[in-house]
Amino acid sequence: MTTTVGAYAPKPGAAPLPRMIAAQAVLETKMLLRNGEQLLLTVVIPTLLLVLFSTVDIVDTGAGEAVDFLAPGVLALAVMSTAFTGQAIATGFERRYGVLKRLASSPLPRWGLMTAKTASVLVTEVLQIALLTVIAFSLGWSPHGNPLAVLLLLLLGTAAFSGLGLLMAGTLKAEATLAAANLVFLLLLMGGGVIVPLDKFPSGAQDVLGLLPISALSDGLRDVLQHGAGMPWGDLGILAVWAVVGLAAAGRFFRWE
Repeated sequence: MTTTVGAYAPKPGAAPLPRMIAAQAVLETKMLLRNGEQLLLTVVIPTLLLVLFSTVDIVDTGAGEAVDFLAPGVLALAVMSTAFTGQAIATGFERRYGVLKRLASSPLPRWGLMTAKTASVLVTEVLQIALLTVIAFSLGWSPHGNPLAVLLLLLLGTAAFSGLGLLMAGTLKAEATLAAANLVFLLLLMGGGVIVPLDKFPSGAQDVLGLLPISALSDGLRDVLQHGAGMPWGDLGILAVWAVVGLAAAGRFFRWE
């Protein structure tokens, strides 16, 4: 008896790598957007801060409209909340529950998994920035400057915070990552030039705070979008150093189990 192989015969094997990465990125994005705590960090808190401090005279933001000072800082906060805080917490618990270990044994290579996570972060940031920009415009924001400079700042900021977030998630226990990531988020929110201008701090503290990635990102975005500056090379350089160091350290010390 002969067997005829039909047109729908199974063809076992892994899907093409780009398709696997895209599918994992879609899954990562869906999980992030369905997580209430992540939505609080990525959407609710930045939105509330932008609306509250733009409409209520709480902090002296200098000459001009408050929203012109606040909007760039809140955009920087949105990048940090997704690329650092959210990614660190989510990845830390995936590591604790063995999700990363199982995914690492799948046909999707480890670098492909990290690429998918990065793509998910970028998609989320695009949605955040679009929402916050619409809200800022409704509050009277009038940005101007070089769009390429803004894009470079956002990309380098994402790389810097992603490296730091993955380093934390891959070296600390999940509970420690949860506590540390939230604590760092609050400290950088208060001392990173997001809401309170750095010139309100003592001169010695300003020099140190200005080297933080959140300060470089918020200051660079503010120079371009509020003051119409060209390429903020100093801030880009600080972010590039943080990105290289953070990603290299994450690649060296990240533990999958």
